[in-house]
Amino acid sequence: MNRRIIGLDVCKSSVVSCLLTSRPDDPQTYFYDANFQSFPANLSGVQSLLELAPEMAVMEPTGTNYSKLWVTHLNNAGVEVRLVDHVKLRGFRKNYLALPDKNDSADALALACYGWDYQNNLSRFLKTRSPETTKLRDYCYRLEHLNRLQNPIVNRLKQDLAWQFPETAGSQSRRRGELPPLLFAWIAGEESAPRYEKLYKTSAGLGLTEITRSAAVRLCQIAREEWLIEREILKLLDLPQFLPYRRIFVEFGFGVRTEAILLSQVYPLQNFLGENGKPEVKIRPGRESGKPTKRHISRRKFEKSLGVAPAESSSGDRVTKRTAGGSELCRKALWRWLFTRIEVKSNRPQNHIGQRLGDKLDREKQQKRPIKLIRSRCCGEAARLLFYELVKSLE
Repeated sequence: MNRRIIGLDVCKSSVVSCLLTSRPDDPQTYFYDANFQSFPANLSGVQSLLELAPEMAVMEPTGTNYSKLWVTHLNNAGVEVRLVDHVKLRGFRKNYLALPDKNDSADALALACYGWDYQNNLSRFLKTRSPETTKLRDYCYRLEHLNRLQNPIVNRLKQDLAWQFPETAGSQSRRRGELPPLLFAWIAGEESAPRYEKLYKTSAGLGLTEITRSAAVRLCQIAREEWLIEREILKLLDLPQFLPYRRIFVEFGFGVRTEAILLSQVYPLQNFLGENGKPEVKIRPGRESGKPTKRHISRRKFEKSLGVAPAESSSGDRVTKRTAGGSELCRKALWRWLFTRIEVKSNRPQNHIGQRLGDKLDREKQQKRPIKLIRSRCCGEAARLLFYELVKSLE
């Protein structure tokens, strides 16, 4: 079967391509004779790429922003786009193709060969997100970026207030819906606040500087941008396909941001289930006992996508397990949720979920285990519980 499969290695402002109409028998030799083409990220480059008339494009998920342009234009032109995991491609290029170099051209050839070898095996490729979950993921990353931006500004501002306006240095001022925190808005000169004005007149501080006011202006702008993004997230979360998932999320006490992050990873749940729509479980002999042991394939994939699945790294008598892979953003979100909703007893959900996770957390703490290990285990338990609750709800 002759197909036009193109491997695309996405760069910051261009893409390197390798078009194959047949599978080369010797990729190492073909590497030196292949016609690699580079297309800039502009209208001319996109048109030149589409003129090659590929039927399938294979690429790595190289950054949401870098690959988005090419994926969108290829999809609009009716080209099937498949994504390959970085780790799988690295092993395929190094161990299977044995290409001599690691560069953009070698990656493009490896991607094209990977597409040829596994074109009939969709499990070898990453699942493609729906447009709605793609938007959710993008918004979540934007919020995380804004959070990283504002934290050092807030810390610096509070240090300055300690000598400029010490009466407010320890105060907690929160965003008011679409409005920025009142303290920052007052310092920036955007709003009047009689309480702060009265305090400022009798303050022991040395007075607010223009640099401090400028920092407050930046924080107000970040707060408004956060509100705009959260408004878009809420619109997406209200879509009917997400409502069954959100009903389960409410039982866990997830906030809006956490819901959005989780949905961007686990929707649709069918991606993790077997062909019959049920959780895939296989019986295999235990590695040590040799007895029949259940392998929860679907649940493991689910945990992996949330970044809480332990990965074993053993050598000889030394056995090590650590959490690796999956979504770092999800892992952070679950840790924050655990820290604020489960560790604080008064905040625990008043249901069997809060009871089970709270009891596990308290029991682990009583055994004097390291707190990081406790939180990691509890996040893993929460992910397993979430998986089964979603399966039960969506049946």
